[in-house]
Amino acid sequence: MATAAAVTKGFLSRLERDQANASVAVLVRICEVLELPVGALFEPAPAGQVLRRVDYPLIGFGGHGLREHLLTPRGEQRMAAILSEIEPGGGGGAEPYALPADVEFCFVLSGSLELLFASAGEPVTLEEGDTFTFDPGALHTFNAGRRGARVLWVISPGLLGPPRGAEA
Repeated sequence: MATAAAVTKGFLSRLERDQANASVAVLVRICEVLELPVGALFEPAPAGQVLRRVDYPLIGFGGHGLREHLLTPRGEQRMAAILSEIEPGGGGGAEPYALPADVEFCFVLSGSLELLFASAGEPVTLEEGDTFTFDPGALHTFNAGRRGARVLWVISPGLLGPPRGAEA
């Protein structure tokens, strides 16, 4: 498993014991090796469609210097909404990653965010109130600016659906 996910056995062991943090790219690779949808890492949201602010489930989607909450019910396959509270300099990690979805929407609620795409030379810089829609299958990562950022991500289809290209 460690070899297939391109990590060391020691790192994988520490990650399993909650003694290490992984980048988004590493978590995506681990899910691919296990043939799990990325959303399988999230805890279920309370039953029903209403989710109160005090009940936002905390999720570990990878990266560093951030707290993320799943805003949509765990079983929702049409879309996933994630709220990220990113510390200054925090983000998705140095290694670019891709998500098994068709479209991703990013809305910067406060602060600033840089999206870096492996295929592009210049980052996409977003300030408070800016939005950006892109292909999450393109290798990318993100970093908050010096004030940090609060970001709403919407991904479709949801991360709990079958992997991209899988037959229904």
